[in-house]
This record gives sequence, structure tokens and C-alpha cells, in this order.
Amino acid sequence: MDETEFWEIVDRTRQAAGGDPEEHADLLVERLLRHDPDSVLDFARHFEARYNRAYRWDLWGAAALLLGGADDEAFDYFRCWLIGQGREVFEGALHDPDALAGLLDSFDEEFDGDGEELGYAADEAYEQLTGVVAPDLGVPPQSAEPAGTPLDLADEDALAERYPQLWERFG
Repeated sequence: MDETEFWEIVDRTRQAAGGDPEEHADLLVERLLRHDPDSVLDFARHFEARYNRAYRWDLWGAAALLLGGADDEAFDYFRCWLIGQGREVFEGALHDPDALAGLLDSFDEEFDGDGEELGYAADEAYEQLTGVVAPDLGVPPQSAEPAGTPLDLADEDALAERYPQLWERFG
């Protein structure tokens, strides 16, 4: 499975789910079950690589602003959700997290920002296909600390200054 197919699967299942992250995860599992186990592992590698790329302070700050605070776990789930928003939103956020203000049609912190189940979809599909737990993907692990300059995620003034567009729209 190449990167284009990865993003097509993410986009089609998100659209079919109407943006509901839990429904999106269920549809993603169903879609992956149509593939062979090796393709499911390829999907998992693409997902994991992007998940690790998003382990950055600037994205964590954007997540904290959008979610009204984000601990380690909330940021993990936010990164899964961000991947689930598709290539344009994901790559745009990596390029400039403040650009999420224009990339997101809406954001409801009660509904959006938590893609925990998306992070498990490939593992679940692989187990259903093979009856065994997915092997190590061979993807380099994320670093111990997020990339970039640390932010004080509790400092609203700093977040407003760092993310003026997000703050104006969602702060």
C-alpha cells in the first residue's frame, strides 16, 4: 500500500462516517478487512510514521488551545484524530499549526480532537484477519521529547500569541 492509497482510505472512511471519530474507526477497520494482512501492516506503518511526525511542541500547543488543555494522553489521541482529518489538514497543520483555524470547518472539543480508536484500527483489522497480534512495524519510535521548542501549555497568553488565528476562532 502506497501513501496515496493510505490517504484515500482515510478520506473515504472519514467522509462515510460524517466526521464521527468512532464511526470513522469502525469503517476504517471494515475497509482494512478487505485487504491482505501485509497491506494492513503497510497502512499501520503509514499511520505510525505520521503519528510520530506529529509529536511536536507546536502541534501540542494547538491541541491544547483547541481542547482547552491537553495532557500526554489527550495529545496522543489528538494526533490520531489529526491524521484522520486527511492529508490536506494533516500536512497543513504540520507546516503551520495555526493554519488549522482555516483548515477546519468546525471544531467541537466534546466531539472532535479524540481519535483514539483510529490509532487501533489497523491492529484490530490485522488481528481479525490473522488471529494474531500485529508484529513490530519496524517504524522508528517517536523521540522521548516532542520536537521543537517547549511551550507552557497552560499559559493562555502565550497560546494566544503563538496561535493568533486559532485563538481568534476557537480560543
